[in-house]
Amino acid sequence: MKALLLHHQAPIEEHPLVLEDWPIPKPQDDEILLKVDFCAICRTDLHIIEGDLALQRTPLIPGHQAIGTVVQLGSKCKSVSVGMTVGVAWLGSTCKTCEYCEAGKENLCVEPRFTGYHFQGGYAEYMTAKEDYVYVLPASTNKAQTTPLLCAGIIGYRALVRSGFSPGKHLGIFGFGSSAHVIAQLAIAQKARLSVVTRSTAHQNLAKDLGAQWVSDSTQGLPDLLDSAILFAPAGDLVPVALESLKRGGTLAVAGIHLSPIPLLDYEKHLFFEKDLRSVTANTRQDGQELLKAAHEVRIHPQTTIYEFEKANEALQDLKHDLILGTAVLKISK
Repeated sequence: MKALLLHHQAPIEEHPLVLEDWPIPKPQDDEILLKVDFCAICRTDLHIIEGDLALQRTPLIPGHQAIGTVVQLGSKCKSVSVGMTVGVAWLGSTCKTCEYCEAGKENLCVEPRFTGYHFQGGYAEYMTAKEDYVYVLPASTNKAQTTPLLCAGIIGYRALVRSGFSPGKHLGIFGFGSSAHVIAQLAIAQKARLSVVTRSTAHQNLAKDLGAQWVSDSTQGLPDLLDSAILFAPAGDLVPVALESLKRGGTLAVAGIHLSPIPLLDYEKHLFFEKDLRSVTANTRQDGQELLKAAHEVRIHPQTTIYEFEKANEALQDLKHDLILGTAVLKISK
């Protein structure tokens, strides 16, 4: 099979992903093998490739928002059948026995393993995944358009929950990339008053098109304070800005797996009056199930830009420079 391999971390401008021949993997007893049709690109992929996150194996096949068709089953697989359409997401496996797993908080598992990081990912014609961690999808699924839901959507959904958002309230979103444009649709469907801060004029226009009521490149002129907010941009200097924009008792959820340093916070200015600052760590499978159900019910339509498989380096470079509206998706199968 063909696969995009990362042998060493480097700036994406140096084209560190190399298209090579690679053996089709054999599924273990609890794994499935799928033929990958599409795999969405995530900013986490960029963090791994460029060295913001330490490599866990080399060579590595990145990618953790893949959809394809099951072609082979491990001997212990029972809930998935050959021919089914499935999605593979970031959470690849958990220990299932630590205090967090047993408490239903598997996103905090002490021994998690992630797709396209510990496990080989979806930038390949075939991949394996643990049967218990894939999402079975309808055969009629629009695969290219659904791939962004498998990380951007799921992480955005968890961030929305962590922000304490409730229907009809004023939600602020800082940064308007892949996750943000999915969750904006879900929040608006729940009657949110949505305000968006993003530098890109194109992203500002997309936010307006999706129904945001106020959009700007800064918080100057924000019509009123926010009930809750989500920081999607990996920019720590926006944390105090977002906290200042909250009402008393408001909550800021920081959604990224990587964040630049946060400037010194002033307790009275940024945190007093019971403002909450919360991180978002991975997701549970329940988050994924709830997000996919909600996406179907309110008809979320991720905006995608399709790139040919061999153009992954270029797609990631476009992502790095905020040139993509919505989500970049690699077309794997011809």
